[in-house]
Amino acid sequence: MGTWAVDAFGNDYAQDWAEDLAQVSNLDAVENTLDVALQSDAGGLEAPYAIEALVAIEVLARLQGNGGEQTEDSAAVDAWVAARKLKAKPRADLAQKALLVLDKVVAPESELRALWEDSEYYAEWTASIADLRMRLQA
Repeated sequence: MGTWAVDAFGNDYAQDWAEDLAQVSNLDAVENTLDVALQSDAGGLEAPYAIEALVAIEVLARLQGNGGEQTEDSAAVDAWVAARKLKAKPRADLAQKALLVLDKVVAPESELRALWEDSEYYAEWTASIADLRMRLQA
């Protein structure tokens, strides 16, 4: 997997997921992605599923009007959100699922967390996750 940034969008898996999102007009892809992450086994959440879930959570935060920085990497998701022009918050159950998934992403048994712990950017990654959580809850 190519990774070039600590945010949710700076890797190949995230970009592929965002391209797939463009093919749907509702939140089914977001909900399905969160459900897959929540159903991961007790051995921990695998990195690809965690990465996709982070982008799905970014969609929810952006739909609530709490988007993060808009970059070239976030452009596909930003365009999808703008096309939906939703002013209301997404369903409360999706936000609750997203918070549970964030807990799994940062859990000690998370593969993605382990990968970031082995890098010099772990502190920046954990800060980006904390920022995403804050924006989701705002």
